[in-house]
Amino acid sequence: MTNMSVVHESAKEIRKLVLLKTFPVAVKLLEKEKEIPEGTKRPVRDLGHHLALCQGFSMSRREGASMAMLKEDMWCFPPIIGFGLAEPPSYFLEGHTFFPTMNQSLEAAKNRADAFPRLKTGKYIGIISAPLETTTFEPDWVMIYCDSAQLRQLLLAKVWKDGTGVKTVLTAGAACVWSLVPAILSGDYQVAVPCLGDQRRAMAQDDELIFTIPRKNLEDTVSGLKHFSKQGSGFPQFVSLTPEYTLFEDYVKVGRMMGMTWLR
Repeated sequence: MTNMSVVHESAKEIRKLVLLKTFPVAVKLLEKEKEIPEGTKRPVRDLGHHLALCQGFSMSRREGASMAMLKEDMWCFPPIIGFGLAEPPSYFLEGHTFFPTMNQSLEAAKNRADAFPRLKTGKYIGIISAPLETTTFEPDWVMIYCDSAQLRQLLLAKVWKDGTGVKTVLTAGAACVWSLVPAILSGDYQVAVPCLGDQRRAMAQDDELIFTIPRKNLEDTVSGLKHFSKQGSGFPQFVSLTPEYTLFEDYVKVGRMMGMTWLR
């Protein structure tokens, strides 16, 4: 099996085991224009208009499109700053972008600008996205739009491998940046909340969150999902409001160690 075959099969397994409504998205940062695979769409060249990056992601996860977006393709500025496609102006760094519409003081707005995750300016020229199931490029990252129950399964798969959760900073705004740049900087997983733009302009739903997986952890994610599915902790889920329900044997054991002698 080639690496790309593994990627494609992993994508199908994730979509099946987590019951996703849209495709997991393969993402790669571009250093040179020649890295763009043949057949990839460019918004201005091929569609005749600019797109916000979240709209490009939406076309990948909903329509199965392979989208390459460089600075000249983007309609919305945050990813241009976040992915280092241009140097941020002092106006942004001083907080004026967010005051008074998004923050009550210029100081708070500057704090927001200071916290905005950014890659080094000039290293990358753009970003490419495609459905993970059909991507022709080896992804750096995988973005999954999911609801809270699906996110739990993905987190269980992560914890199954190394016993640790996901350290993340949740904020409102620029989901295209916050879902990816912190993960790129840390080399780790990330959870993000779709922003208003993602909802209003790219059809993200009220119940959706974004889970970002490093490519190196893709097969581990599938392995963990399969484990919990076989264990009966996958989908479909069952619910019960029975009081004093039957506990796992280890729950009883630890509880009794702490004096919970009434456990059966």
